[in-house]
Amino acid sequence: MWGIVRWILASITLAVVTQVAHKNPRLGAFILTLPILSIIAMVLQWQQNQDLATTSKFARETLVLVPLGLPFFLPLAFADRLGLNFWPAFGIGMLLASCTVGTWLWLGPK
Repeated sequence: MWGIVRWILASITLAVVTQVAHKNPRLGAFILTLPILSIIAMVLQWQQNQDLATTSKFARETLVLVPLGLPFFLPLAFADRLGLNFWPAFGIGMLLASCTVGTWLWLGPK
């Protein structure tokens, strides 16, 4: 049941963000940067397990991984200035984020 609830909430959030961003990119970006999914995930995770140690670890991991994922946006943000189309910029962004997150997962604390 919780899996279905999570899937529905994530789908609704994505649909709202994409619709808003189509009309107003700044407002769409603002909504996207709100930690809506993180908040929902924390509440649902707590409701399922009620284990503070696990929830705290989840929050710490999120706090570290969010900034490490930000390089994904660099090539997309400057694609027009760099002369890149969407897919090459997207691919470079995925590569950059994979490198930063992957390096931390490989070398960071276990």
